[in-house]
Amino acid sequence: MKFAAVRERLGRLIARVDGFPQALGRWLGGERTAWRERGWRGVLTPPGLAWGAIAMLAGTHIAVDWSTQPPALPDYAAVRAAWQPSEAWLYDREGRLIDSVRVDFGARRLAWTRLDDIAPIARDTILAAEDRRFRSHGGVDWLALGGALRDRAEGRRGRGASTISMQLAAYLAPQLASPGRRGMGDKLRQMRAARALEARWSKDQILEAYLNLAGFRGEAQGIGAAALGLFGKTPATLTRDDALLLAALLPDPQAGSARVARRACALAKAQDCARFAGAAASMLGPARSLALDPGLAPHLAQHLLDKPGLRVTTTLDARIQQAAAAALRRQLQGLGGTRARDGAVIVADNATGEVLAYVGGIGGASTAPSVDGAAAYRQAGSTLKPFLYAQAIEKGYLTAASILDDSPVQLDTASGLYVPQNYDRAFKGPVSARVALAGSLNVPAVRTLLLTGVDAFRDRLWDSGYRGLVEDGQYYGYSLALGSAEVTLLEQVAAYRSLARGGRWSPLRLVRGERPAAARRVTSPEAAWIVADMLADPNARAGTFGPDSALRLPFWAAAKTGTSKAMRDNWCIGFSDRFTVGVWVGNLEGDPMRAVSGTSGAAPVWRDVMLALHRETPGRALPRPAGVEQRTVRFAAGIEQPRREYFLSGAGLSEVAAAPAASRRPRIVNPVAGSVYALDPDIPADRQRLAIAVTGDTTGHRLLLDRGDLGPADSRPLVQAPPGQHRLRLVDLGGRVVDQILFTVR
Repeated sequence: MKFAAVRERLGRLIARVDGFPQALGRWLGGERTAWRERGWRGVLTPPGLAWGAIAMLAGTHIAVDWSTQPPALPDYAAVRAAWQPSEAWLYDREGRLIDSVRVDFGARRLAWTRLDDIAPIARDTILAAEDRRFRSHGGVDWLALGGALRDRAEGRRGRGASTISMQLAAYLAPQLASPGRRGMGDKLRQMRAARALEARWSKDQILEAYLNLAGFRGEAQGIGAAALGLFGKTPATLTRDDALLLAALLPDPQAGSARVARRACALAKAQDCARFAGAAASMLGPARSLALDPGLAPHLAQHLLDKPGLRVTTTLDARIQQAAAAALRRQLQGLGGTRARDGAVIVADNATGEVLAYVGGIGGASTAPSVDGAAAYRQAGSTLKPFLYAQAIEKGYLTAASILDDSPVQLDTASGLYVPQNYDRAFKGPVSARVALAGSLNVPAVRTLLLTGVDAFRDRLWDSGYRGLVEDGQYYGYSLALGSAEVTLLEQVAAYRSLARGGRWSPLRLVRGERPAAARRVTSPEAAWIVADMLADPNARAGTFGPDSALRLPFWAAAKTGTSKAMRDNWCIGFSDRFTVGVWVGNLEGDPMRAVSGTSGAAPVWRDVMLALHRETPGRALPRPAGVEQRTVRFAAGIEQPRREYFLSGAGLSEVAAAPAASRRPRIVNPVAGSVYALDPDIPADRQRLAIAVTGDTTGHRLLLDRGDLGPADSRPLVQAPPGQHRLRLVDLGGRVVDQILFTVR
């Protein structure tokens, strides 16, 4: 049979399938009446037999028409609107892409690829391989279909006759390509669907949708995901050979590399197929990866991107994010993985509360690179001390010039004696509150906590945004002054920003366009300013950190370091008039750092970020509130050098001296409450005695041990106490107990 005749006959068949129901309707409405009037005798006449044949044909035709009726197909706009990428994207405040996350793992789909964003050579090559008469047919390529029928009739291997329009129809209505249903009726349904598609869609829309919906290899759906996963390219940069390999995959996406290479070579009509063999093997090897985004904020992306296709514009600034990540990377590389493996950085704008940089980690030698160091709860160390001193100054318990005793102290607690130590295991004796805070001395901080009260301090920290403090003050005890509570870097930056803003706290913002929450007053403006001035004083911290530490900048900035128990965490948090920067360095798995101090761990990163932020505009000192007065203070007995000092209005001092003994409250200083003493069996019992010591004006006071009188309090008696628990009391002339302690001898 001639090829033209085959095409004509198929055309007539499709036309009949499309038009016969109307003819049947006309017959059912008119001609059937005469037949029915003749009765059954008319059936046996030639006209009756003819009408019977027509009825049989009509029934068959109705069945064919019904069985090949294509499903309803969406229009182009609906397909575009329903497209759901498997990715979600994160942008900075200027709309620059900074990171992305794959959210849907059912298939790999990138954003919809416009036809104009695909290399023309790639479009033309795939068209030539899949449907070379695409631009001229109406959905069905009759020439290709006739050729396929001829090949089948002649016993040759059949060629594919499905057009791109027919394949797209199957993508849009999967029932058209259901496995196990490949009969003639199914083929007719697909052909009719393709014709319906061509009647409503433009050729470019059909081609664009096809290239986005086609499966190329494995989970890669669409030319965007295929170009990325197989070649590490964008669709706009595909070459002709790339397109030939993609076209070779389309008939069988799971084909082996040798088979794909042979197909690509045949499509190219090339003599030398060696290049395709190597390219196919490389393409189908380990998955390629192209950084379509710079990967600047992977941890924040994991927090914010939870829906496929989601696009979130953050408050981050890509340039500040890069600078913060680079500073942290340099420091961790310098420390080496054996000393500290992890770190995090957050930068916030003081005026708006917007987070400008959020670095949860930089990988490197990290053994937990997916853990977000900026949101992880870690022990705070000394970074909570500024809020303690601010509370004490605000309440009038202390001034920046008040003298605190940095000497050994033992505190009786429910779990035993609490003996705070300084970082260097040394004590400095009497020091001012300014030096104690700037130098991060521990014992003066504990003494300050005794003034404010543990519960009150815990509540102040809660009000400052530290939401990890879920227990009451007694749970944390005196160690709260030294940062035994767990906090996050994000909480730290928000709390320190409140000091920079005169004691007003509000949550930080990460998403652009979010309505800022109203700020609330946590600390008085005067106390916040005085503490900020103490933290910015390089002379006050010189005794601990040296005159030229990493905390000293060429402009005004306040900073505080902190190191947690067993050297597990190192912090540096500080602010200028414009920015608050927080840095954490440590090991996310909790093992101690090695040879990392307060100024050698996080502080260098803080310094580098601060310098980068103020490269063009140096930081300036915060304006002094009206409720703060300035005085020149002299310290007696050479405790500290004279200096300019700041006080709450009405609380100023010109001279600071040690209080005379007569003005001090009488109390027992030795033994310390809760002490436990062990008798040495190798020393005679009468040679083992305990010295009793008291302070303050103890004139007329007496000491009582259990039920015995030890005599005048100022006689400093030596006591031989037998094993057991003992109560030592200090009583005045009227017999009233002024102080008492318990101690144990074993």
